[in-house]
Amino acid sequence: MRFKSGFPTISLALAAACALLALSDTHGIVVANMDPAVKPGDDFNQYANGGWIARTEIPPDRGRVGVFTSLDDLSNKRTNGLIEELAKVSALAGSSTGKIAALYNSYIDEAAIEAKGLAPLRTHLEAIAAIRDKRELARALGESLRSDVDALNNTNFHTPNLFGLWVAPGFNDSEHYAAYLMQGGLGLPDREYYLAASDRMRDIRTSYQAHAATMLKLAGFTGTDARAAHVLALEHAIAEKHLSLAENDDIHKANNTWTPSDFAAKAPGLDWAEYFRAAGLGKQKSFIVWQPTAFTGESALVASTALDTWKDWLALHLIDAYAGVLPKAFSDERFAFFGKVLSGTPQQRPRWQRAVALVNGLLGDAVGQIYAQRYFPPEAKAAAQEMVANIVAAFRKRIEALSWMDAKTKTEAQAKLTTLYVGIGYAETWRDYSAYEVKADDLFGNIWRGGLFDYHRDVARLGHPVDRKEWSMTPQTVNAVNLPLQNALNFPAAILQPPFFDPQAPAAANYGAIGTVIGHEISHTFDTEGSAFDSHGRVRNWWTPADLAHFTAATKRLAAQYDTYKPFPDLSVNGEQTLAENIADVAGLSAAYDGYRASLAGKSAPTQDGFSGDQQFFIAFGQNWGSKAREAALRQQVMTDGHSPGEFRAATVRNNDAWYAAFHVQPGAKLYLAPAERVQIW
Repeated sequence: MRFKSGFPTISLALAAACALLALSDTHGIVVANMDPAVKPGDDFNQYANGGWIARTEIPPDRGRVGVFTSLDDLSNKRTNGLIEELAKVSALAGSSTGKIAALYNSYIDEAAIEAKGLAPLRTHLEAIAAIRDKRELARALGESLRSDVDALNNTNFHTPNLFGLWVAPGFNDSEHYAAYLMQGGLGLPDREYYLAASDRMRDIRTSYQAHAATMLKLAGFTGTDARAAHVLALEHAIAEKHLSLAENDDIHKANNTWTPSDFAAKAPGLDWAEYFRAAGLGKQKSFIVWQPTAFTGESALVASTALDTWKDWLALHLIDAYAGVLPKAFSDERFAFFGKVLSGTPQQRPRWQRAVALVNGLLGDAVGQIYAQRYFPPEAKAAAQEMVANIVAAFRKRIEALSWMDAKTKTEAQAKLTTLYVGIGYAETWRDYSAYEVKADDLFGNIWRGGLFDYHRDVARLGHPVDRKEWSMTPQTVNAVNLPLQNALNFPAAILQPPFFDPQAPAAANYGAIGTVIGHEISHTFDTEGSAFDSHGRVRNWWTPADLAHFTAATKRLAAQYDTYKPFPDLSVNGEQTLAENIADVAGLSAAYDGYRASLAGKSAPTQDGFSGDQQFFIAFGQNWGSKAREAALRQQVMTDGHSPGEFRAATVRNNDAWYAAFHVQPGAKLYLAPAERVQIW
């Protein structure tokens, strides 16, 4: 799963962090963050987090705050300290530490950026302007292809390029890396931003068109209003061809192998041979096309849309992509739309924080190796591994106890747990950056070369054996992830600290906090996406028909439950879009609870401030999701994220029988569900 983590500031953010984490004197649940006036059976999120919500202000440089953002503050401060140490020493120019320092310094040097003006982009803009026909357009589109995000663990499937390349173990040959092609081409977060008829969405489209015109004008274009209108019309047409986020989750519909000749036959309009040659994929024998109808539709648009509109589209996306490293006027305009309009964030993050994000993005493993050595001791790793083992064991018992599952299906499910790789803290091998050139006086070039370095690395892996222990995250990332094609989990060092994981806290709090995160990731192995993969990471139906029918019916009930949640009168949670994450929340909570009870070995749990062990467990889970968000940011999350908003994730407890007993929740309470209505899939 991919949590949306934070953006630190020194003032309000740290005040919020201290209030939320209470690192100095609290080991366990933070009672001061609760609201005892609220009945837990009526609003568990408010009960667990109401005190914190009441006294916390959202800093001006972010759209939301919460546990994850606060931990991200701490991780970023630590990372910045490490980078600044390296930036002050005389490191060998070609070494990893030298590259970290050079990349950071190139971003911090605002005077140099202003002095260069638009010069770094000029050659690329001139190349776009020189495109004479659709064959040359296909070449330009192929040259712009870059590595896309992890399709199985990202809630936003668009890329600013027309298509995106994702290199991962093959759906049907999980032993070798395959080439996946993904729909793309949109500047706004998702297709619904173009297609929804609400006044708010119309206003956003109007603002986006104005933003496009301003960006093109800053870059020296004329007639920018008309150009921007044409680009918006093109992107609207692209959005009509895209699959929705919920539709993207069906792995079986995504499993479409096309040979090069299939593209011309099934998606005519784009010169695919020229496209693949320019992308360095001319010799690739097959691709997995995730959204075939989008490829057919977008390719047709290449043929039917005026060449000048495509050239303006290319130019706009190039300018937008690099606006943050161009003169201040470009950066400010980009933030005015994507920060203020889309997320409601009044103020841009301080430059040092953006510099840390850049270095983490391009040299994350190089920084992470140092971070792990300094901030993740062996004893923390050992303690986390013990918790994982307990929760995996609990999950095994839950599978074995399922009355509705056939013995054959249970054997396959147990095999997935047996082969599951769990990475704790940091990777077993570190990425080699020797082929990535970084110059202290060339910020634009550093980023351009960084994108190509990642892309060329991915292309070079195609057809080669899979490294099942490879990480998708750095140690300094506050997150956790399930990788179904590798049948693997990653828990970075930065999330394995208070309030999620505290060696001095009672077991109840640790299992309720990090334990439910661990349980969540294990549960992804058996959600609507993960359940399509076998113990070797292959797409294979290992279910009996009756078991699959029972599982599907249960997931539909859970989707219907979340459809009823309305963060705004005019906007509901999409139960299908968030289904995989909701399954993982429900199952992960149950598995972590079982692991917690097993850890007691029959002993009574110690109380804290009058709360029993079971109450502490559920409160700690609820406090995982304490958050506040600006309206624009929350609306964007509901429309584009596979995770439900925090208040509804806290309400997961209403599906757990032990929660009712712990807090004596009776019929009539707002969260009460009759036993038959509680969804307990695993």
